[in-house]
Amino acid sequence: QVQLVASGGGLVQAGGSLRLSCTASGRSLGIRAMGWYRQVPGKERELVASITAGGGTTYVDSVKGRFSISRVHDWKSVYLQMNNLKPEDSGVYSCKTMIGGAEVWGQGTQVTVSS
Repeated sequence: QVQLVASGGGLVQAGGSLRLSCTASGRSLGIRAMGWYRQVPGKERELVASITAGGGTTYVDSVKGRFSISRVHDWKSVYLQMNNLKPEDSGVYSCKTMIGGAEVWGQGTQVTVSS
C-alpha cells in the first residue's frame, strides 16, 4: 500500500513562492502518475497540475508559467513549485495517485496568499 503526506503550505504575500511536497511511503514504484489538487470552499476540487511516469505534465490554465510539478525517479517525492503566487491561488492543496485502480490521497496542506 502507498501512503501520501502533503506538506509545505503556509501564508505568503502575493508575488511570493512556496514549494509543496508530496512524500510517498510504501510501494511507491507502483505509481504511474500524480496530481496536485486545490480545494476552495464553495467550489469543486480542481486539478492544478499532474505528472506521469514518462515525465509528461499538465497544468490548469490559471497557473501555467507560474507553477512547476516535478518528481524524484522513485516517486518518493513529488513537488509543486509555486511562484508569483496570487490570492486566487489560495486553498487546500492535496496530492493524489492511483494504485490498483484505487485513489490514494494525501492530507491537504493550506496555502494562503495575502494581497
